[in-house]
Amino acid sequence: MKKSIYVVEDHPAIREIIEFLLTEELYEVKAFPNSADFWKRMQDSIPDMVILDIRLPDANGIDICNRLKQNAKTHHIPVMMMSANNHLSAVKAKCMAEDFINKPFDLNDFATRVAHYVSN
Repeated sequence: MKKSIYVVEDHPAIREIIEFLLTEELYEVKAFPNSADFWKRMQDSIPDMVILDIRLPDANGIDICNRLKQNAKTHHIPVMMMSANNHLSAVKAKCMAEDFINKPFDLNDFATRVAHYVSN
C-alpha cells in the first residue's frame, strides 16, 4: 500500500511541483491550497506525513503543526515545515515539526528527507 502524504501549500506552482515529485516517488499525494481544505480531508483520512507551508492565506502552518502534535490521533504523524522566510531554530522553538526545509529547495534533498520519515 502506498504511503500517503498531505501537502498544504498556497502557491500553485510550488504545490504542483511537490505533488508531481512525490507522485513520481510513488506516494499517494493530496495537495491543499489552504488549511480549511486540509482539515476537511483530515476528518476522513489520516496521512503518513504532512508537509506544511508556514504562511497560508487562512492559517499559520506553525499553528497547524501544533494542533496536529497536540492531538492523540495525529501526534505521531511526521511534519515537515517549509518556508522562504524562517529558520529551523525559530520554527523548532514554536512547534514540534520533525523537519524544516527552506524554499527554494533541492528536489533530491527534499525527496530524500520525505523518504526518511515515511519509511520508518
